[in-house]
Amino acid sequence: MKDAVIVSAVRSPMGRAGKGSYVTMRIDDLGALVVKEALKRVPQLDLNEIEDVLIGCAMPEGEQGMNVARQISLLSGIPFSAAATTVNRFCASGLETINTAALRVMTGNGEVFVAGGVESMTHVPMGGFNPSLNEKLFQPGAPQAYISMGITAENVAAKYKISREDQDKFSLASHQKAIRAHKEGKFKAEMIPVEIKTADGKKIVLERDENPREETTLEKLAQLKPAFKEGGTVTAGNSSPLTDGAAAVVVMSADRAKALGIKPLARIRAMAVAGLDPAYMGMGPVPAVQKVLKRAGMTLKDIDIIEINEAFAAQSLAVLRELNVDMEKVNPHGGAIALGHPLGCSGSRIMATLINDLTIYKKSIGLETMCVGGGQGAATIIEIL
Repeated sequence: MKDAVIVSAVRSPMGRAGKGSYVTMRIDDLGALVVKEALKRVPQLDLNEIEDVLIGCAMPEGEQGMNVARQISLLSGIPFSAAATTVNRFCASGLETINTAALRVMTGNGEVFVAGGVESMTHVPMGGFNPSLNEKLFQPGAPQAYISMGITAENVAAKYKISREDQDKFSLASHQKAIRAHKEGKFKAEMIPVEIKTADGKKIVLERDENPREETTLEKLAQLKPAFKEGGTVTAGNSSPLTDGAAAVVVMSADRAKALGIKPLARIRAMAVAGLDPAYMGMGPVPAVQKVLKRAGMTLKDIDIIEINEAFAAQSLAVLRELNVDMEKVNPHGGAIALGHPLGCSGSRIMATLINDLTIYKKSIGLETMCVGGGQGAATIIEIL
């Protein structure tokens, strides 16, 4: 089986949905920007070698519809000969594209792929414009397929005894780490500046994530009311904010990278997905991580850095405690509670961040893991080369 390597990984700054800088920008244009930058970083690559462009999107409607991956491919200047497909595994869509590209390389079904993810939660609402729901899944005893993500976080908090105070402390730490990383230039290698034309015709350049709040304190977080359930513990402050963003990576065989004189960033060691009761969606990383570690022949002690998608503080803490993770290894530059969670983009954003983390801190083995709406989990292990 061939080795699959990542040779380039970039992301846009994460924008605040609804009132941030990307309000006037189409997501396919933003996606094209990150794809073009990812390809620019491997000038040795002839774009005619690209087999397929895989782009994750959780809500492929509106400007994210019509196979948005193809529009992004064409806008990026990739030759017509490259195919394109839009991939949907909800929150893990952007990781699924990377894993799918890697599997195709590993099995000899292609040498060079572009993978990534996009989501405009400004232009396409969470849940889509006009969802059609199956009545059978609302009957007593039926799986809670359409359960609110916030309620799943409340379910997890109650079952695993995650206190409001612990959730708020975790959230504050996420903001503090992200703010520190921005001030120290830690995101520079993974993030590109984006020029945006505003509604009044002016041009602005977005160079940093919009969601991290330097003014956040435990006292301010404690004042927030429960967002999903009366008497609950999950608030807007300890949940990931609605966000716009895009990210892209280039995946190829190690042999092709060597032949082209491209130094790989990382090798994809193993991957896994898992399912579970949708009512406890946030615990999906637990079985996914257990699977991926077994496939890689590793334990958590072998993992240097873990990037978990912070959909909610409650589920992140429950997962990390259930797996008995060393918290010092987790999200060194903050996570989705501070940076944001643009659904289909996040899996690819986190991969770019994980590679950057490992490179900065001169570490070797990294684990990315995510919970997935509908009751799933995903996990991937990489090794820096």
